[in-house]
Amino acid sequence: MSIVALAIDALLPALEYIGISIGITQVVDNQLLITMIFLGLGLGPLFFGPISDSLGRKPIVYIGFGLFIIASFICVHSESLEMMIAGRILQGIGLSAPRTISIAMVRDTYSGDYMARIMSFITVVFIFVPIIAPAMGKFVLDHYNWQAIFYIQLIFSLLVSFWFWKRQPETLPKEHRVKLTSHIFINGFKEIMKAKRTIGFTIIAGFVTGSFMVYLSTAQQIFQIQYDLKEQFPYIFAGLAIAIGSATFLNGTLVIKFGMEKMVTGALIAFFSVSLVYILLFHGAANPSVGVLLSFFGMQFFSIGFLFGNLRALAMEPVGHIAGIGAAITGFISTMMAVPMSTFIGRFVSDTALPLFYGFLVCSSLALLVLAYLKVYAKNVDPHIFENEL
Repeated sequence: MSIVALAIDALLPALEYIGISIGITQVVDNQLLITMIFLGLGLGPLFFGPISDSLGRKPIVYIGFGLFIIASFICVHSESLEMMIAGRILQGIGLSAPRTISIAMVRDTYSGDYMARIMSFITVVFIFVPIIAPAMGKFVLDHYNWQAIFYIQLIFSLLVSFWFWKRQPETLPKEHRVKLTSHIFINGFKEIMKAKRTIGFTIIAGFVTGSFMVYLSTAQQIFQIQYDLKEQFPYIFAGLAIAIGSATFLNGTLVIKFGMEKMVTGALIAFFSVSLVYILLFHGAANPSVGVLLSFFGMQFFSIGFLFGNLRALAMEPVGHIAGIGAAITGFISTMMAVPMSTFIGRFVSDTALPLFYGFLVCSSLALLVLAYLKVYAKNVDPHIFENEL
């Protein structure tokens, strides 16, 4: 899963240089180099997930890494925005295999709050990459060129593929595999759509992912252009990644004590509150000092750190018997929600970071409404099942 973060975050310091190289004239179009890889991450699982339920998990991961390698060479030799976008989408499709299958493999092996605990510790390792990736990307950019960043990604993907082959056993026994038929996806989709909690928590994950994706696609523009902090940008990005990582690590302990749903509820309320306070303080004003902005970002991302692992675990809990299709469809829904949201909101982030916080506020508000519906639904269906959460 960490290769996904590397493919996104190592490129951030180089967006301006890549844009100049491939003839981008509008600065906001640089955001497409980030958001389009998420489009591939959303589309790919629809193919890889169902097949993994039939053929096993590990072969699908190898196929995904193979596609990623081909796509990386397309990006390296891109001479236009269209060609680069095609390469980034294909990169996302390839990386969707290890990203989605990793989640399915966790669900094959664990369940309940303990699954959320494992997801939290996996995410801590995952977060380590955003801490170092922008600095690594800047180092490579300073000493070589932007194409070298893609070659570094290729080397890491080959190393991870070898380690995965050597150390990770297959988690889906042959007796638990589903026969590959033309109806496997349709039947799985129908079953998932009947699971209201799976759909509900997937929609919440879409709002959270969309708001975070806006930050990823605009961070370079905000800190390097609006604040003129080109040299400091990798360290700023790393510091904010630590905020997410520390919350995720803490979640691994707290989720066992309080449960996934309480952790999600508290984190969403905090996410909404921080957004609202920032808007009330700086509506109609210029950007605050970088220290103030970083403080608000830090609080936002600390809240997000309690959401990612718990939301995926809550969504996957009812569909463990079809974990591959489940991970594929839930990932597709949340990502397909996130890409247009982030693209739309990102277009407004030109002179100030304020539109970003408006996006946070709207996304967190809608997520809280969906969560409230799920709580009422759970209470009406069986008030004893979730009485501890309510």
